[in-house]
Amino acid sequence: MIVAMETDLASQITSLQNNRGQFSAQIAVVKKNHEMDMAAIQMVDDVARSAPPPAGQGTKVDKTA
Repeated sequence: MIVAMETDLASQITSLQNNRGQFSAQIAVVKKNHEMDMAAIQMVDDVARSAPPPAGQGTKVDKTA
């Protein structure tokens, strides 16, 4: 009976270590996806901010209107 418990415990430990490795890999993939998304958003934001305003919309406010 003791041998069966030791084997069961060893298999549980091995399984947990494998799960931990898979979880770490999943976290790394999610982080990389987030970084890529943020880089794409930053590129769009930079282009949008550097574009000149459309005709008829200036950068000054007309307070007399």
